[in-house]
Amino acid sequence: MLTDRQLIFLSAGLRAVAVGLSGVIFSLYLTSIDFNPWQLGLAVSLGLAGCSAGTLVVTYISDQVGRRRSLIVLAGLMGVGGLLLASSHSAFVVLFSVFIGMVNGMGRDRGAGLTVEQAILPQTTTPAERTRTFAWYNLIVDGGHAVGSLLASVPALLRQQAHLSLSASYQWTWVFYSAICFLAAVSVARLSKAVELPTHSAPPPLSPASRGVIARFAALSGLDSFGGGFLTTALISYWFFIRFGVDEGFLGPLFFIVRILNGFSHLGAAWLARKIGLVNTMVWTHLPSSLLLMTVPIAPNLTVAVLLFLLRESLVEMDVPTRQSYIVAVVRDDERTRASGITNLTRGVAWAVAPAIAGSMIRTLGLSAPFMVGSGLKIIYDLLLYQAFRHIKPPEEVASPPSSKV
Repeated sequence: MLTDRQLIFLSAGLRAVAVGLSGVIFSLYLTSIDFNPWQLGLAVSLGLAGCSAGTLVVTYISDQVGRRRSLIVLAGLMGVGGLLLASSHSAFVVLFSVFIGMVNGMGRDRGAGLTVEQAILPQTTTPAERTRTFAWYNLIVDGGHAVGSLLASVPALLRQQAHLSLSASYQWTWVFYSAICFLAAVSVARLSKAVELPTHSAPPPLSPASRGVIARFAALSGLDSFGGGFLTTALISYWFFIRFGVDEGFLGPLFFIVRILNGFSHLGAAWLARKIGLVNTMVWTHLPSSLLLMTVPIAPNLTVAVLLFLLRESLVEMDVPTRQSYIVAVVRDDERTRASGITNLTRGVAWAVAPAIAGSMIRTLGLSAPFMVGSGLKIIYDLLLYQAFRHIKPPEEVASPPSSKV
């Protein structure tokens, strides 16, 4: 019988497969039904707005209505969104579907389910092993992203092997996406009562110290995510598609490799955090990744662009498990859902706003403008984060300081 931690890993991995798939095919699907760059950006924004709305809801009610129930509903809504996308090419239906189904064009799972899972995971481990648990969690999630990215070749295979039309190939792929989401719902339905708080009553107010930490951390996370919203998988896929003429048959395997690199970098992040601390790991791995991304648009050919992009992706996700571990470590146990939720909500809102701006920017400033703007915002975030949080330590670093400093 699977433990609660294993069930969370399984459900998160399945959901990540769906997100990895949607991230690659989303822009290509919308292009196939004649969406222009501005409409594409709007659709990505609406999907992320749906993620933000879901995050807002679970932040404040999941501990009362039940964490398990919340995760079931969230996965079910994702499945419904995929079925709606498979059923119609109407612009209204598409835009409604991506919002209600929280269809994620980022290619990385940044949905409401993360908030609930991140609140549960610390209960399944010790403070000393918390960051390692988050690292394995994110490794599994990025493994799911990798599989999903590889599965993005399915529409092309259906056209080549089953001789389906372009429209039918995408319809069946969205049905497949929905089936994966429903499997994730079945997985979390088996969670035990141990994942819930002892009482379903409203949690006490945040302490003054926690309010300040959460507010600053969330604000800076929002800045990071606003920059990241210019760099969603859907928009990067579109950039490669327009710049070099590659389709999902190339992009699927490319993002498979990307997610593998992302996944193993999480384990490296957990090891590095033990040596230099969580905040140092967040900043000093994220900063060079943004500088690397700025070089991708000036690459002279596809090979160089891909190599630079892969090098960037080997670093960019190392701040994820460390950030998740940090924010739940510096607040009380009964504040974890709200700390995670408020941070994820701020990130989600910023992600939702940016793609529509990026779509307009492509039309007015050029195809590569989002790379420069998004990377620049992320660099500013790294410097401000270091300034604000380098002296605020999680319990394990206070008890046993990192062995070296950056």
